[in-house]
Amino acid sequence: MARVSTYLNFARETEAAFLFYREVFGGEFNGPIHRFSDSPGCPGQDPVSPADGNLVMHVELAILGGHVLMGTDAPASMGFTLVQGNSSYLNLEPDSRAETDCLFAALAEDGKVEVELQEMFWGDYFGSLVDKFGTHWMFNCRSKE
Repeated sequence: MARVSTYLNFARETEAAFLFYREVFGGEFNGPIHRFSDSPGCPGQDPVSPADGNLVMHVELAILGGHVLMGTDAPASMGFTLVQGNSSYLNLEPDSRAETDCLFAALAEDGKVEVELQEMFWGDYFGSLVDKFGTHWMFNCRSKE
């Protein structure tokens, strides 16, 4: 079955981010957390350093509406240049304002609220924030309840 998922990259904090997201959204990871030390490596490639071996190579978590978040560590020591930016947001559309309030508050903890939740001219209950891991979130709740 086809699906769409979102893949998030973090410098060295994927595990902490996904433990946080699991706490916010509930549920369990889709399979184990795979570590770089689990990989057999490729011929001609240097082995993973002990400092990077425990980093997350892949993790999955189903969130709202069955959407799947995936993640990996992308440390500079492995040649990645990670730039956190504001070019994309994860847009959540909860079923109720109560659920919207709960998710917004949890994701905003130690993060930065950009737009407080409020009734907007297009009729939705809307707000946006950047969580403590630099992930950008928008909320659009159509329910009036």
